Amino acid sequence: MRSGLTIGEFARATHLSVRTLRRYHESGLLEPAAVDPSSGYRYYALEQIPSAQVIHRLRELDVPLADVGKIIATDDPDRRADLVAVHLERLQETLERTRAAVTSLQRLLEPAAGDLEIELRSEPATLVAGVTDILSLDEVLPWYGGAMAELDAAVAQPVGPPGGHYDDELFAEGRGTVLVYYPVAEAPSHGRVRPVELPAVELAATIHHGPHDDIDVTYGRLATWVHEHALAVAGPVQETYSVGPRDDADPAAWRTGIAWPVFRVG
Repeated sequence: MRSGLTIGEFARATHLSVRTLRRYHESGLLEPAAVDPSSGYRYYALEQIPSAQVIHRLRELDVPLADVGKIIATDDPDRRADLVAVHLERLQETLERTRAAVTSLQRLLEPAAGDLEIELRSEPATLVAGVTDILSLDEVLPWYGGAMAELDAAVAQPVGPPGGHYDDELFAEGRGTVLVYYPVAEAPSHGRVRPVELPAVELAATIHHGPHDDIDVTYGRLATWVHEHALAVAGPVQETYSVGPRDDADPAAWRTGIAWPVFRVG
């Protein structure tokens, strides 16, 4: 007389396919309670159903098999919670990237009515307190937070909103020079913060409204305008963070100036 559930019965009880249960057995993730030595049939205990259901849920969240094994193997609730939290953080990052891509795609497929307001303007030479580094695209956001914290500590009275300059190589090659700064009357030297003289420049400039998820669409529309007006880009992309996450928690309120140094092509 057999004891426990056959693999087919266990599959129905747990919504894990027979093929999946065999793979989990072979990997040591979920071994049967017993294996008939003559037939090789696998039998599972009723007490294994909760573990199988946990494994099912973790795999639905794309937790790697190795991590699932660690979560199932530990009896320490704190350790288990830590392991799950690590993956949930990765999952949240993935969801944020997906949300940003969807927002950008929706704007591309359903462009906002009306023309983007773009102006040509002359900017005089400007003294700023800045932090600069050579970074990859993936490094810019985490680096930005630390750089701005240093600027906040070093600059007591900026004379304008923070800004950033991003070299062409950052976008074309994936790595390039980044400068973030505050305009100042007198620039301090403190830690990584140094005085920088930004040269006078002619700019094609616009304002991106709202969150940065679809800022690439505004970049594209500005690039189209520059090309249609027979202008060439001659320097790093400039951004000005008039209103951002540091000023307002509502992304709809954010305002980001985007400007390209330009000159007219003959």
